[in-house]
Amino acid sequence: MAELEGSVAIVTGSSSGIGEAVARRFSEVGARVVVNSATSVAAGEAVADALPSEAIYVQADISDEEQGQALVAAAIDRYGRLDILVNNAGWTSPVAHEDLDGLTDEILRRTFEVNVFGPWWLTRAAMPHLRKSPDGNVVMVSSIAGVRPIGSSIAYSMSKAALNQLTVLLAKVCGPVRVNAVAPGLVSTPWTAEWDEMHEQVSKTAPLGRSAKPDDIAHAVMALATNTYTTGEVMVVDGGLSQII
Repeated sequence: MAELEGSVAIVTGSSSGIGEAVARRFSEVGARVVVNSATSVAAGEAVADALPSEAIYVQADISDEEQGQALVAAAIDRYGRLDILVNNAGWTSPVAHEDLDGLTDEILRRTFEVNVFGPWWLTRAAMPHLRKSPDGNVVMVSSIAGVRPIGSSIAYSMSKAALNQLTVLLAKVCGPVRVNAVAPGLVSTPWTAEWDEMHEQVSKTAPLGRSAKPDDIAHAVMALATNTYTTGEVMVVDGGLSQII
């Protein structure tokens, strides 16, 4: 029997990049996956159709509480259970850290709506169902920007630090549901495809000599989702970059 045979997982922001890799990894080991995106409907549907196990696509912007609730409801309506929630959807607008005026209230607000409020609302909506699972668990996709003073903007770094703290606080109070996070460094995804200078710098600086691939992060998510005695952990997956910077 496959490792996640019969389980149901929601993976937000899974029409491409890290989320798509996580959805594929879960599906390969038997999970039924709810693929999600806010806008990339055709891409999300294509991901769901291509997965090896049963999957559905649900459009929802998780920064809207009601849409997040509808996403959870769709999973329950289709499969009658929920075992894993991966809060992967994220947002940023690059602003140099020294450009205080460039970090507008609109950027700050949107960053927190997607990166903090969305995972909070979605996890709260999912928790009653996760509590019914034999190993209900949540995995947040954070960033090393949440543990080091780096990142695409001060707002992004702040939001990921908040997400890391939310992870350990939920782990403290939501047991036996487990709550963990992965904190990637720079990952080669469509989102970062034009960040050539940053990828080059990481390749020169990180001990492992390259940016992460989506599958690197998917394997870490899988490890946390299946280790039944791990909770409250923020697993850094950055090729050793945070040991240098």
